[in-house]
Amino acid sequence: MSDAQKNIIVLGCSGSIGTQTLDVVRQHSDKLKIVGLVAHSSKDKLEAAAQEFGVQNKILLAEENSEAEATAKIANMICDDDVDIVVNAISGAAGLNASYTTLKNNKRLALANKESLVVGGDLLIPMAKNNLLPIDSEHGAIYQCLIGEEKSTVSKIHLTASGGPFYGKKRADLENVTAADALKHPTWNMGPKITIDSATLMNKGLEVIEAHHLFAVDYSQINVVVQRQSAIHSMVEYIDGSVKAHLGTTDMRIPIQYALSYPERWETPVERMDFQNLDSLDFGKPDCETFKCLHLAFEAGKAGGTMPCVMNAANEVAVAKFLNDEIKFLQIPEIVERTMNKFNPDKVESLEQLSENDTQSRKIAKTCISHQT
Repeated sequence: MSDAQKNIIVLGCSGSIGTQTLDVVRQHSDKLKIVGLVAHSSKDKLEAAAQEFGVQNKILLAEENSEAEATAKIANMICDDDVDIVVNAISGAAGLNASYTTLKNNKRLALANKESLVVGGDLLIPMAKNNLLPIDSEHGAIYQCLIGEEKSTVSKIHLTASGGPFYGKKRADLENVTAADALKHPTWNMGPKITIDSATLMNKGLEVIEAHHLFAVDYSQINVVVQRQSAIHSMVEYIDGSVKAHLGTTDMRIPIQYALSYPERWETPVERMDFQNLDSLDFGKPDCETFKCLHLAFEAGKAGGTMPCVMNAANEVAVAKFLNDEIKFLQIPEIVERTMNKFNPDKVESLEQLSENDTQSRKIAKTCISHQT
């Protein structure tokens, strides 16, 4: 990509990643220009951002008559010849179509929507070429640790996790936790869905599947390790025993900016790590018996095909119900597992197939919930 000013569109501009992307653009307005904005339902934030950055091309998804119309409008925005980079920060499986359209049209995809790869990695990766840059801290860290290294020399990827707000708790401790309890993440400020996923460890499970696709590693080469301070964002171990670790403060503007500036590095206003006053770096093993979602994600990934789509759809349904106080915290993995048990994985062949699979999985998950409540 040339050194000229890069034109970007931000899908999900009113959420956590979207608003921090806007801040990166503020810091580097000589290098980045926003030419399109999409928000789900935050009309005031969308209008304010459009006014600030002088953007005419904007979409509020809540005002669209149907999902098909919204998808078509986003696709038209992405396909504009002026667009260089698409920041996909749409929440959930709904982001898959936008990721597909971006890569199909040979645009750079700065991907925060991990569900795109979880559900449709088999479709997206063959299209990606060098146009896919992960935004999230863990995969951005791994990406940077791999620069200059031969793929054949990678022994293991150590995917770090904060452990969430319930680290060290057992099932008995989690019987009556509320959504408010689960939303108290110890180190990151994120949206509600991803924060609940962090509490169940499903977010780390999604990242395991994402890492499998992004870095072409077997699931046996992916190790999840709890790093409570969230200072080490992930590590790559090589066949000679060397380990590269990526460290940084808990500020998402760092991986966001790198996905936009790559292969360059730009200045940021973020707080720097104070190593002299960093008391400790603690590591631990995730408890997959208490937090079964991580185990289920590994199983879905190993099964392959459409099974990750099933798992993701069931999880999205369960998390929404939990946030609405309709089910208990520990019912989330139960619903996901029951839904997965209703399906056999098929080979991924098309977006239409995945959409149908997603729809059916959500129906099954809702049936499982109705039988539990």
